[in-house]
Amino acid sequence: MNGVTGVNGVSGVTRGADKWAEQFIVAEHRAPYNGRPLTHKDLKVYERAFNLALELYTTSKGFPDSEKYSLTSQIRRSSRSVCSNIAEGWRKRRYKAAFVAKLSDAEAEAAETQTWIEFALAFGYIEPDQADALWKAYESLISTIVGFIDHADDWIIK
Repeated sequence: MNGVTGVNGVSGVTRGADKWAEQFIVAEHRAPYNGRPLTHKDLKVYERAFNLALELYTTSKGFPDSEKYSLTSQIRRSSRSVCSNIAEGWRKRRYKAAFVAKLSDAEAEAAETQTWIEFALAFGYIEPDQADALWKAYESLISTIVGFIDHADDWIIK
């Protein structure tokens, strides 16, 4: 696994979860310290969430003006909240409960974003193939966040 270690210094993330760990670290454009993520920006899960939020921002520019203060603002807010909750959780990993709570919030915000995608499709603001691609991307993101939660002990600062 290219020398990647969990935050607690255990080589190769414990319990044989090497494949799992590769989903999280390291974002391709960042160089980690000794194979360990330094900031939330070093996490692939954050990078994926951030890129999806950017995509939804661009997509929502095409929504009608009548949705400015409802669907448009909600889909932008929830998609951005996924990223911010991952970032906040990363900084709270001294305390497992706080870390997991923020990751759980990120998971919930991702699910909320999926709901707004459904509304955008139902109202005809996005095409079915785009809605399907976004839905699947968020489903994959949720799965990764859940994996992060399930392996929280590997990332807690001790």
